[in-house]
Amino acid sequence: MIPAGDWTLDIGGVVNSYYTSTSFSGDTGAGASALGLGDGNRDTTNNITTGLLPNYLSVSGKTRQNDLDVGFTISLNPGASTTNAANQGNAATGTNQENRQAFLTFGDASWGSIKLGKDLGIYASDAILNDMTLLGVGAGAGSLAGNTTTLGRIGSGFMYADWKSQIAYTSPNWNGFNFTAGLTQGWNAVDNPLDGVALGSLGGAGRSGSQSAYEAKAAYAWTGDIAGKVWASAISQKVDFASATIGDDRATAWDIGTNINVAGFGLTAYYGDGDGIGQTMQLFDGFDAAGKSRDSDQWYVQATYTLPTATKIGASYGESTLDGNSIDTWNDLEDSMWTVGAYHPLTKHLNLVAEYSVSERDLDNTGSTADLKAKAKTISLGAILFF
Repeated sequence: MIPAGDWTLDIGGVVNSYYTSTSFSGDTGAGASALGLGDGNRDTTNNITTGLLPNYLSVSGKTRQNDLDVGFTISLNPGASTTNAANQGNAATGTNQENRQAFLTFGDASWGSIKLGKDLGIYASDAILNDMTLLGVGAGAGSLAGNTTTLGRIGSGFMYADWKSQIAYTSPNWNGFNFTAGLTQGWNAVDNPLDGVALGSLGGAGRSGSQSAYEAKAAYAWTGDIAGKVWASAISQKVDFASATIGDDRATAWDIGTNINVAGFGLTAYYGDGDGIGQTMQLFDGFDAAGKSRDSDQWYVQATYTLPTATKIGASYGESTLDGNSIDTWNDLEDSMWTVGAYHPLTKHLNLVAEYSVSERDLDNTGSTADLKAKAKTISLGAILFF
C-alpha cells in the first residue's frame, strides 16, 4: 500500500510456471487441439508454461472524494510459454500480451458501487473462481502456442466468463447477500475451431453485437463452523446473423452453485444450462449455419481437504455437453475431465502445485458415421506466487 497524495495505491500480482507432460490417445477426427485433445496416438508433449492464471501485474488505487469511494484497476498479463518458435526472434506473434483489467469504480457503502471498463464477466464468474485448478493447470496444456494459458476446467464443467467491457452495478452487502447486474459487450455468434467438427460459421470472429448483453448474479455467503456460499447468475444477448435470410435470435444461459466448508473439508457443486450460448466460449457453436440454436449444459463437483500441514488435496469431476439439433449430423459433443491435485503453501505467498488430469472428448454421431473419442492425460508440477 503506497500513499500518493489523495490516493492509496496497491501493487500486486501473480507469477506462476509449470512443467507439464501430456499424452494423447484416441481418434484424430475429434479435433480440439486447444483443449489438448484429438491428436490420436502420438508421442507425449512436454511444455513449460503458465497455468490457468496468467502472470499478472496489477495496479489499483482508491480514494474518498465528495462522499464517494473512487477507485481504479489496471493489469498487465504477460504469458510464460515459449512453445511458439516466433518467440525466439521476438516477433509480434510470439510476444502477445493480455490486458485483462482496466476499469474504474465509484460508490458508497450505503448504496453500492458502479463499475465501468474491462473486467471478468458476470455470468459464470463464480464457477471459475471456485475451481481448484485456478491455482494449477487442469486441461489444455498439451497444445499451447505463444503466451497462452491452460484451460483449467473451462469447457469441462463450466463456461468461460471471459474478460468483458461492462457497465455494472453491485449492491451493498446486506448480511451476506448481494447482487450485481450490468450491460456487457455483445459477442458475435461464430463457429468454434476448438471442436474440429464442421458445425457451420455465422460470420467473423469480431467481438461486437447489435445490442449489449445483459448479465446478473446474486450470492449469499455465511460464516461459522459450517461456512459457505450459494450463488446464481444469468446472461441474455440478442444475436444478429450475418445472413439477411436468417431472423434474429437470442442466446441465454443460467447457472447455480454452492461452496461449503467445514472442519478442513470443502465441497463445491455447480450446474449451468444454456440455449444458443455454446459450450466452452460464449457464443461459439451456439447456433448452426441456418441460425438454429443448440442446447448446452455443464456441471462439476469438487471435494478438498486441508491437511494439518496446510497442504490442500482435492479431486473434481465435470462435464460440458453441446447438443446437436435436428439439422446436425451428430447427437452431442461432450467434454469431461477429472483432476486430482495437491497445493502446498511453502510460504505465505508461495504455493507448490502437483496435478494429474484426464480430459476426454466424445462426439456422438448419427447414422452410419462412427462415433469419435479422444483422450489427454496431463501431469503438471510447478509453483504459483502471489504478491
